[in-house]
Amino acid sequence: MNRLPFALLCALALPCAAAGPELVEVRKIWDAGKHNAFTDLLRWRGQWWCTFREGDDHVGGDGKARVLVSSDGERWRPAALIAEEGIDLRDPKICVTPDDRLMLVMGGSVYGGTKVLKGRHPRVVFSADGAKWSAPQRVLSEGEWLWRAMWYEGTCYALSYNASLKPRTLKLFTSTNGVDYELRTQLDTPNVSGEATMRFLKSGEVAMLVRCNGGGHIGFSKPPLREWTWQPTDYQLGGPNFIELPDGRLIAGSRLWPGGTKTTGKAQFALFEMSRAGLKPILTLPSGGDCSYPGLVWHDGLLWVSYYSSHEGKSSIYVAKVKLPPAN
Repeated sequence: MNRLPFALLCALALPCAAAGPELVEVRKIWDAGKHNAFTDLLRWRGQWWCTFREGDDHVGGDGKARVLVSSDGERWRPAALIAEEGIDLRDPKICVTPDDRLMLVMGGSVYGGTKVLKGRHPRVVFSADGAKWSAPQRVLSEGEWLWRAMWYEGTCYALSYNASLKPRTLKLFTSTNGVDYELRTQLDTPNVSGEATMRFLKSGEVAMLVRCNGGGHIGFSKPPLREWTWQPTDYQLGGPNFIELPDGRLIAGSRLWPGGTKTTGKAQFALFEMSRAGLKPILTLPSGGDCSYPGLVWHDGLLWVSYYSSHEGKSSIYVAKVKLPPAN
C-alpha cells in the first residue's frame, strides 16, 4: 500500500523538540473492506501479524476478523479471514499461547440486520500457523465482552466488561487453556468501565489502562491483583493500549480529542507517555475522525504501531514506525 512522504509526516505530526519522538514512517496496509477498524499487532516467528475487523460500518452487520502477515512490515498479504454467520466479530486481539499458537479473542455481537445490539457473547479462535484457524468458540457468558487477553507465566489473564449491567463492571478472569475461565476479581474502577489493557511490568507490578465515562483511569497492583490504586488520565480514551519499553517507560496509544475529556471536535490518534501521574500526549499520528484502537510492538529500537483512521475518507488500516528519544 502507499507510504506518506516524510515532509507530509512532519506537517501532520505534533510539533516537538529535536529530542522528541520522530515519526519515521507510516503505511496504509489495507482498505479493501467497507469499514476497516480495531487493530492489533504482533511479531511472531520472525513475521509481522496484524488483525482487525472488516465490516459494513462502525457497528452493525456481520463483521469478520481479517489477519494480515508481512515479513518486512512493508508488503502485507492476507493470511486468514475469520467469519461466523449472523455474528459481528469485533475488536480481534492477538496473542501467543504457551504452546506457541496464535490466539484471537473477539466480541461476538448480534445485530440481526440492524444497528441495534441484540446480544453479545465473546469468541476465541486458535491457529498453529496463522493461516488455518479453529472455528469461533464461545467463552464466558452471554453479555460479556472479553476485550483483551494476555499470557503470563503459563496463565491467560483476560479483561471483560458487561455493558448490560448497571453500573457496568470490569472483571479480571484467568485461564490455563484460553477457553475455560475463572473470575479472579471484580475491579473497583471509578465511573463506568469498559475497554482495558493490562500488562505485567519488569518491576513486578501490574499496570492497567481503562476506558471510563468522562475519561480513562490508570491502575497499578501487585499479585494477587485484588487491590488496585487508580489515577484519572484527564483524557477520554478509545481503544486504549500501552507497552512497556526496555528501559521501563510506558507508552500508550488512544484517541485524542481537543479539550481532553470533552468529545467535541475532530478526534485523532495519539501516543502518550503513561505514568502514575496520568497521560501526557507526545505525538499525533496522521489520523482523524473514526480512528485509534492500536497495536504496539517494540522491535529493533523502534515502536511499531498499527491503527485505523478515516482521515483519507475511508476507514483504513495503517502501520507506523516511531523513534523515541532516550529516557531522561
